[in-house]
Amino acid sequence: MKTRHQIIFGNSNNMNAIPSESIALVVTSPPYPMIKMWDEMFISQNPAIGNALKRQNGPDAFELMHKILDTVWSEVYRILIKGGIACINIGDAVRTINDNFSLYQNHTRMMSYLLKLGFSALPSILWRKQTNAPNKFMGSGMLPPGAYVTLEHEYILIVRKGKKREFKRLKDKQVRRQSAFFWEERNVWFSDIWLDVKGASQNLFDNKVRNRSAAYPFEVPYRLINMFSVKGDTVLDPFLGIGTTMVAAMTAGRNSIGFELDKNLRNSMRSRLDTIISYSNELINNRLSYHLSFLNEKYNAGKEFKYLNKPYGFPVMTRQETDLFVNPLVGMQEVNQNHFEIIYSDKPQQNLYSSPLKPSES
Repeated sequence: MKTRHQIIFGNSNNMNAIPSESIALVVTSPPYPMIKMWDEMFISQNPAIGNALKRQNGPDAFELMHKILDTVWSEVYRILIKGGIACINIGDAVRTINDNFSLYQNHTRMMSYLLKLGFSALPSILWRKQTNAPNKFMGSGMLPPGAYVTLEHEYILIVRKGKKREFKRLKDKQVRRQSAFFWEERNVWFSDIWLDVKGASQNLFDNKVRNRSAAYPFEVPYRLINMFSVKGDTVLDPFLGIGTTMVAAMTAGRNSIGFELDKNLRNSMRSRLDTIISYSNELINNRLSYHLSFLNEKYNAGKEFKYLNKPYGFPVMTRQETDLFVNPLVGMQEVNQNHFEIIYSDKPQQNLYSSPLKPSES
């Protein structure tokens, strides 16, 4: 199995190179309106935003910033297949303008426009940003009413184009079964609140680069890609940044396309790919090891398993997991400067499981 990945340096407002209804999934984290670190990026595309900020008119600046993002969401609607899904990671912003501290609800404004485009809203996910210290607060300490609630979460807006995607051909159904996730993963991933995303596996990326690009933890796009696409699908990120979504797509066996306006991030993206094979395989092995630990716990509690996974030979909780297979990565080749190809093995990892009745103790 092979997947292809393309980085396009340019403005994601214009995706003419992407055919209509050709993308199965969009996973992205755009610049957040009214967060200062992105002011210049927005102003460079519309100087009226800078004028609004100089006039200390927060609401006008907020709306003008979102109008820039609106053009991207219109393109996203065009390029998604029928039944395709978009997952947009967005945080609200707090800012003091003209001595007035205020919350700017990015997630509300964004969802409103997505619905106008014709998307159907699916339940959103909130994930807690673990980097915030518990004693942080905004405002005047212990004195009411001048202290404000600290923002310690972000939203993942999830929308679908049209009705639920169908898999009618036998080949497509088989790929879908192979793309299944574990029962215990489903119970965590499909909760509307994620408290366990700590970004620990983000060691693939330099923290200084992450802070400049505000990249989300690798676990966020990796989960979403496994939740809402199948192997061989194409995942698009209109705001690629340091390439977190692309690396997650590579790890999950999906194709990917990423747009990025800032060419200064090219070297950061490219350097990440030098370690993609070892990094991805370690993460895949951790997923499988976690499942074996889960089996051990159930077995020791007296659980009997009705189903066996065919590729690995270990027990699973449901019939839908019996064809589940996570392809190991075996190589990467650079097609040209901004095109990459990942090669996968069609054989399961060796020495993973020792008995059809009890998980390995190793």
